[in-house]
Amino acid sequence: MSMYIFAALKVTGGSVTAVQGGTAILPCHVTDTNDDLTQITWQRKTRKNPHNDNFITIQPRNGLQFVNGRDDRFKYVGNFNNKNGTLQLSNVALKDEGSYTCIFTLFPSGNQKIEIPLNLLVPPFTSVMDNLPTLGTEEVLFATCTAAGSKPPAEVRWLTGALGDKVRTTTNSTQYDNGTTTTVSSLFGVPTREINGYQVQCVISGDSLSAEETLAFTIQVYFSPTEVKISAISEDSFECVTEANPNAKFTWIR
Repeated sequence: MSMYIFAALKVTGGSVTAVQGGTAILPCHVTDTNDDLTQITWQRKTRKNPHNDNFITIQPRNGLQFVNGRDDRFKYVGNFNNKNGTLQLSNVALKDEGSYTCIFTLFPSGNQKIEIPLNLLVPPFTSVMDNLPTLGTEEVLFATCTAAGSKPPAEVRWLTGALGDKVRTTTNSTQYDNGTTTTVSSLFGVPTREINGYQVQCVISGDSLSAEETLAFTIQVYFSPTEVKISAISEDSFECVTEANPNAKFTWIR
């Protein structure tokens, strides 16, 4: 009586996360089999192509062949003899996000496949906009800090230091059909002379950023000259002083 022990065939891959504009490696490998490999087929279902269609075949003689349109951003970096079907995708775009399926055609086992999700990180465009407030006694909007088009959503917050309850912030987000989100944080306060020139910071963070981004902002309260002081410096020279933001310009007439 004879006994045979067969190793279990394994197809390995894994979920992939890439940053927009970067490079993604889509791993796919079959192990623990002596079957003959005749072809590797790649399918994809993405934002741009919502149907799961073949788009690449790899054969020992013909190498990589595109199906339904060429896309030279894809490169075969595996090894057919080692039953490795790994692909490299450069200049990854949001349209590429989705599910990729690697299929090994083996004899005599037949087709063996694995699904590889590709998730995209999209860093935001960041900015701070001054609302140009003028001197007053009622609360106004000082500035807005924006993290636009981020995936996943970015966190936006203000560091206001010793200002304490002299200012307050609100944060709102808008999500778009392409999966990105724009987050806007607004800074409010009463526009007084005391708060004019005070420096604050907008801090933007999130998984799509390799490090926190800090945008410095100086609170500007705009006001016209309210009082002008003229004093004699010498017999034939005088000094004219006033306070304004932006600084006032003087013209002497005699």
